This record gives sequence, C-alpha cells and structure tokens, in this order.
Amino acid sequence: MKKAKVAFGLLLLAAGAVLFGLRVKETQEQQAKAAKKGKKDGAQRIITVSVAEARTGQVRQEILLTGSLRPKEQVDVTAKATGRVERLTYQLGDFVRRGALIAELEDDELQQQVSRARAALLVVNASTKQRMAELENSKANFVRAGNLMKEGLLPRSDYESRRTAYEVVQAQLELSKAQEGQARAELRELEIRVEQTRIYAPMDGYVSRRHVDQGALVNPSTPILTLVNMATMVTMASVPEQEVGKLRVGARARVEVDAFGDQTFDGRVARIAPVLDAATRSATVEVEIPNPDNRLKAEMFARVTLDLGSTRSAVLIPREGLVYRGSQPGVFLAERGRSTFRAIETGQTIGGDVEVLAHLAPGARIVTRGSAMLREGDQLKVVDGEGGGGTRSAGSRKQDAAVNGGRGEE
Repeated sequence: MKKAKVAFGLLLLAAGAVLFGLRVKETQEQQAKAAKKGKKDGAQRIITVSVAEARTGQVRQEILLTGSLRPKEQVDVTAKATGRVERLTYQLGDFVRRGALIAELEDDELQQQVSRARAALLVVNASTKQRMAELENSKANFVRAGNLMKEGLLPRSDYESRRTAYEVVQAQLELSKAQEGQARAELRELEIRVEQTRIYAPMDGYVSRRHVDQGALVNPSTPILTLVNMATMVTMASVPEQEVGKLRVGARARVEVDAFGDQTFDGRVARIAPVLDAATRSATVEVEIPNPDNRLKAEMFARVTLDLGSTRSAVLIPREGLVYRGSQPGVFLAERGRSTFRAIETGQTIGGDVEVLAHLAPGARIVTRGSAMLREGDQLKVVDGEGGGGTRSAGSRKQDAAVNGGRGEE
C-alpha cells in the first residue's frame, strides 16, 4: 500500500513537469510571434520628417554656477539698553523707512531719574547765581579797601583780609560752575539713556523676521527685528581656478530662478575674492542682481551663467532635433532612409541651437521635425530640410531620394 502511494506521487510529479514544459514552449512561441510581428510592423512605419545638418559655429564661453539668493543689505536691529518691550510698531513683511520708530522700551524709572537730575541742575544754577552776587559784593569791598589803604585810612591787615575773602568767593564760584557742568552732563547722560529706549530703523527695508513680542525683556545683544533691503540681491558662487583669470569685475551674468521658469534676470560680477580656497582650488565670486520690483526672494535657488568674454568653435544642432532616452540626450540620424539613434553629450543652449560636446561630427544629417515620433529603424520620408512644407527643387528631390534609399519621395 505504501509503495502504491509513492508511485502515485511520482506519477503526479512527472505529469506536472510535462505540463510545465508545454506551457513554457507555448509562451516562447507566442513571444517569437510577437517579436516577428513587431519587426514587420516596424518595417512598415513610414514617418514624415525634416532633416538638418550638424554645423560648426561660434559660441561664447560661459560657465554655469549655482547658489542661493540673499539681500545685499541685511541688519539685525537690536536695542542699546536693557529693558522690557512696551510697544512694537511693525510686523513681518512690513516696509520700514530709515529713521522710523520700530520699538519702545519701558522708561518710567529713567524718566524719574531725569526729573531728579533736572531739579539738581536748578539747585546748582541757583548756587552759581548766589556765588556770582557774593563775588560782586566781595570785589567791591576789596576795591574800596585798596583805596582806603592808599589814603592811610585802613590798616594793611584789613586790606589783606578783604582780598582773601574776594579770592575765596572766586573759588566758590568756579566750584559752583564746575558742579553745574557736572549736573548738566549727568542730565544729558540720562536723556541719552531715555532716547536709547526708542529703537529706530537704520535703513530702508522689509521686516524679514520679528524676534521678540511685546513684554519681552531685551538687552543690547538681543535682536528685535531683522530688516532686509531687497532692491539688490546677491549670490555667492565658487569659480574653478582655471576660469578665475578670465573673469572681470563688471562681467555680465545671466540668472535663472526655478520660481520663474525660463525667465532670466541680468546681473553682474561685483566682487572676486583675491584668495582661493585651498581645499577646492576655487575663488568666491559675488554676483549682484537688480531687483526693483522685489520679485526675487531671499534663499531662492539660482543658476548663474557667467560670460567669460571670449568665443570658441563648437558643433551645433537645431534644438528640435534633440531627443531623450530616459536621461540620455541624443539625436536620430537619417541614414539610408532609416532612423538611427545616436547618443550625444550636450553643452550650452544658444537660442534655437544646442551645443554638442561629443559623439557627433559636423555635416551629420539629423532628424529635426518629427524626431519625437521616431523609433530605431523607422523608415523616413523627408520633406523640407529646415522643417518647412514648401515645394522642393529637383536637386532637393534627388537628395531626398538618396536619403530614402533611392525610392524618391512617395
């Protein structure tokens, strides 16, 4: 009984293996048929296209750098005194004029000290006036004593006594004047401290950040607001050592920002660092971008193209002839009436042309209009070489016949 069960199990395994083999064979036959059909269909595809030749042209030498935008002027506004914030006059995003009142600190105690100092100054002023009156009286007595002594009516000792009294009053007056100056200085110091409880904007700008709220205790190291001047934006970028010598202050820069698509902004090289970074062998370059309408914002990612002020020879193709396989750029060549994909390396885009860095020689005939519809090996029907649909000359028809494998236009 046990042997029968084993035999039955082996029979089932053998049957399963046979069925699996039949299924694999059927699948392979279906794939072969599909491949054959696809090849046949591909041979039947006739695509109407335009062609153009890769040509040699001159392009300006440029380098592409990346960086983040930031305001040319940015200031953290801090208090000059320690105190509690009593009032804030601006909020995030507000525009602030230079000299405008930004915040006020509590000043009750300082105001009391100012009142006391003013009262002390009045006391010293009164004392000074008193000393001046005493001086006038002492001076008159001293002069009178001198005249009496000359006439022999007053002993010399009395004369000397009155002179001493006069000199003492003079000294008292000088002391009183010094005390008055000291009182004025103390009053002015307190008034300055009161003025420091009011914080004013040091420049025109927008409030990019508010660091404290009303009631907060601040000191001279505590920022209250951050002001930014957005009229001019700057970006810092590192330029390789071999390119630094070609740059000049004032050189034109073309700036692109992701937030505005293909729109470009004009800038210029404002500063070039005199010392290179020893680790990267590059120099920091600062580019300024005018921003009169405040469209550009701080920390936007920017791509900066710097004009090196010279030209070089390059292979150029029409932009509409560029196609992609995944991330690989390439073109379709028109060879013997069929399309052949050629992977290339691209450089700059200049108007309607694209620079080819490698894998394509000048004079190569590439498909322009219609290239997006092509597959490898498609049959081509060529019309106007620059993408038009006009009537062709006899010479052009002969050329097309050559491209189409000797069949002529269909």
